[in-house]
Order: sequence, then structure tokens, then C-alpha cells
Amino acid sequence: MSETAIFPFTDEHKMIRNAARDFAQKEIAPIAAQFDESGEFPYETIKKMGAMGFMGVEVPEAYGGAGLDTLSYVLAIEEICKVDAAHGVVMSVNNSLYCHGILQFGTEEQKKKFLAPVASGEAIGAYSLTEPQSGSDAGTMRSRAVRDGDFYVLNGRKSWVTSGPVADYVVVFMMTDPGKKQKGISAFLVDAKTPGFTRGKKEPKLGIRASATSELIFEDCRVPAENRLGAEGEGFKIAMTVLDVGRIGIGAQALGIAEAAYEAARAYATEREAFGQKIGEFQGTGFKIADMKTRIEAARLLVYNAALAKERSKTTGERFTLQSSMAKLFASETAMYCAHAAVQIHGGMGFSKELPVERYFRDAKITEIYEGTSEIQRLVISRSELGLK
Repeated sequence: MSETAIFPFTDEHKMIRNAARDFAQKEIAPIAAQFDESGEFPYETIKKMGAMGFMGVEVPEAYGGAGLDTLSYVLAIEEICKVDAAHGVVMSVNNSLYCHGILQFGTEEQKKKFLAPVASGEAIGAYSLTEPQSGSDAGTMRSRAVRDGDFYVLNGRKSWVTSGPVADYVVVFMMTDPGKKQKGISAFLVDAKTPGFTRGKKEPKLGIRASATSELIFEDCRVPAENRLGAEGEGFKIAMTVLDVGRIGIGAQALGIAEAAYEAARAYATEREAFGQKIGEFQGTGFKIADMKTRIEAARLLVYNAALAKERSKTTGERFTLQSSMAKLFASETAMYCAHAAVQIHGGMGFSKELPVERYFRDAKITEIYEGTSEIQRLVISRSELGLK
């Protein structure tokens, strides 16, 4: 990883980066291929990540977190994802989609009950916005939450919920006033033990297979009104605010995948021989290496810049939507480019499960899809630059 004057890392930044790197190499690397193959959830290593503070990096220590800054979080997730993106996405969802929303919009009681156990790694959190018929267009969601005295009764089916099969708590978004579309969405904190909450089909995925993903089903699920996150009708604002943070995490995830693919390709190019010379000496291979390295360093600047923008927002209140969208867009497409190039450079061995580059290739694709597709990121960026709402 390059260290430049633009990002002068503190000793604390270097400490968490090195801790994450060492943990990933010692604890995750030996099991990554096994869990990718089986699709089982790696409970043991996720628990260890929590004990090390990786599941609530920016959450204050008073609520069970590590109390570090956004750049620390990005550096840690980059190192974890460099070894296994499946572990990394569980970490990303816990930190950004779950913890950040409660930290910013939750009451003191909600922080103690729903934030502290997840930030400390004792429990796992999930974020549930998408539905079978509602993805990028959240205003068309069909799930409903109806007020009934001191409770809301939740009904509906959610899909593609990362950590859905294993989550202890879920931030879920449902319509409380369908006539208002996006402005009629509200957010709720749901304990997975609540009657009426069940887990549906577990998704058979192309990549990040060790991260559990499933449907969530709500059938007359009675949730106390005190568990509503924010005011009624504020759900869409909360969802989008949280996704701004989540996109920085996915950008860092993509950066880690890209780096892993690049390092594998560079090493192979200096070892493999063809026609009497190292394949890296052929211009076709050398140019791929050059493009991979350049794109990675550009992606790094965008991701770290977005992290610094988020950190500034804690005191200035500034929006960082543009920075997070650009970082997520470019880093995810860089991950896909680098993974594709790495497979190509490895030739037949790149197609074999004996080496991890085929896993990098499969894992990279989802970074262009979840938490806002590349098309949505381009829409966000273009509308921001053109002054459109």
C-alpha cells in the first residue's frame, strides 16, 4: 500500500491496519477457500473480529466500539477484504449499515440495547431495505408497518439481506404511509427473537459465499413503538444517509479485492515462463500490470478521500454523498477490472480453484451491484454535478 503526503497516517492508523492485516493472514487466509466452498458462515472468526474491535470501529467505547475514526475503519476493512471479501462484507454491514444509523438517529435507550451488543461483537446486525419487487426504487416497497397502540405491526417480505440468516438485530424499513411513497417509509429496530419474524430462503450466491444472505419474512410481527428509529416518515432519509457510509465500506472492500488480484497477478508474471522468458516481459502482460496498479492507486485516493470527508462531517455536518458514490463506483469497477486481468494473466490456472484468483473474480462482481449499482452511482454523481434533485 502506498503512503503519500496526502494521507499521513498516524501511529493509530498504522496500528489498526497492521492488526487487521495480521489477523487476516493468520486467522482468515487458512480457512477462506474452505468457507467459500461450503458457504457456511464463519462464526468463530467473526467473533474474534468483534473481540478485536473490528465490528464497531467508529462506535464510541461507551457503546462497545473501538472509538476510532473513519480512515481507521477503511484501512481495516481493506486488509480484511484483501484476504476474504466475505468476512469483509459482514464487517462492513455491521459498522456502516447497522451501527452508523443507530449511532446517528437512535435514542440513548436504543444505543444501549441495539448498538452496544453489535459494536462489541457479541451480536450481529443486519440492514433490510430491498424487497423482491423493490431494489433501487425504494418508493415501491410493499412491506407495511401499521401503528397499533404502543406497537407497530410489521408485514412483508425482504430480500438480499446480508447476515440475514445469522443476525440478532435488524434495521428494517417499511411503509407507514404508502401514499407518500419515499416520504412514507419508516425505520424499525427488530430483535430476531420477536414472534412473527422468520428467516426465508438463503441465497445461493456467485461470490462472497461465506457471508450469509437471505430473505426476511414479517407476519404480524409486533414491534414496540419505542423501537422505531427516527421519526415516522424519516426512513428513506435514514436509509440514504446510511448508504452514503456503506458505500465507503464497499469501496474499501473493492480496493482490497483489487489489491489481492493485482499482487497475485504480479507475482505470477514474474514466475511463469513462456517462450523462453517471464510472461511479465511480454508487453501485453506488462500493460495489464500497469493499468491495474494505476487504477488501484486512483481508487485508493477516492476511497480515502471519501473516508476523510465522512470524518469531517462529524464536526461540520457536510454531506459526503458525492465522494462516497465516486469512491464506490470507481473502486468497484477497478476490482472487477483487476480480477478479470488477474484471471487472464494466470491463464488456465486462473480458472482453477487451486488458486484464489477465481474467488477474487467472483467476489468482485457484487461490489458493482449492492449498496447501489454502478448505474445508480452514476445517476447520483451526474445529478449532483448538474444540480438536479
